Amino acid sequence: MLFTKKHAAEKRADFRAKLKSGKLLQFPGAFNPLCAQMIERKGFDGVYISGAVMSADLCLPDIGISTLTEFADRGQQIARVTDLPTIIDIDTGFGEPMSAARSIRTMEEAGISACHIEDQVMPKRCGHLDGKEVVDTATMVQRVRAAADARRDPNFILIARSDARAVEGLDKSIDRMKSYVDAGADMIFPEAMANEKEFEAVRKAISVPILANMTEFGKSRLLNKKELENLGFNLVIYPVTTLRLAMFGAEKGLDAILKDGDQNGVLDIMQHRRDLYDLLRYHDYNQFDQSLYNFQVTDTPRS
Repeated sequence: MLFTKKHAAEKRADFRAKLKSGKLLQFPGAFNPLCAQMIERKGFDGVYISGAVMSADLCLPDIGISTLTEFADRGQQIARVTDLPTIIDIDTGFGEPMSAARSIRTMEEAGISACHIEDQVMPKRCGHLDGKEVVDTATMVQRVRAAADARRDPNFILIARSDARAVEGLDKSIDRMKSYVDAGADMIFPEAMANEKEFEAVRKAISVPILANMTEFGKSRLLNKKELENLGFNLVIYPVTTLRLAMFGAEKGLDAILKDGDQNGVLDIMQHRRDLYDLLRYHDYNQFDQSLYNFQVTDTPRS
């Protein structure tokens, strides 16, 4: 909290500049602020804040029933702990075009660097599920235009996501994406492409930066960094990866306690207290004001 250095405007300006670098930017998803701090420590380019993850954190499915306030609160909590730019999912904008405009203002005020808005109908569903429906192009253009016009910081990146590939086919979805760019989108997010050829076709057709979604167990094969670079993509998100890893580890630990009666058998797959304290910057807080914080951080063995 005390040792981030960049204001939101600086992070947005940095992000816009990085998009012009020609480098593929990697944005893992953060399921909480602590995870965002780890993403920064590891040297990634930015932090992604997934609507599916925020809904799951509330024990809700990703069908558009979480609220703008819940998203903005979690987005602000994550953005404040890192000097990296943050992208947040705002689903369909939480309502009609005026609501989309309000959502942009709210995310700007929360310190977010970018967001993506999609062309599904409400209630929406996870982008890699079957049975999706999309609004007509004119309605999505209104959403995008309202969102673009609502920005006060010109460096806030507006990303238009299209789920139309699964509904209308690739060619029509590309036509939609072009319309979204004309309406003011800075970046395009083509969701649930079937294969590399489809990613390539979108790249050839779209003039602005493009985002690839490498979510596990979805419609698309998991392409590696080099493959995405060769396809000409600008940014990749790994939206649910850290949550899946954490929940799988938690499940294994709970199973061990039920089976063995203690956690001794899973200490080697836990984050050590020492590493947690380092990530939380206990020593930095201690040095900030010795008269306020004078605790001792000691190292203890795993067993």
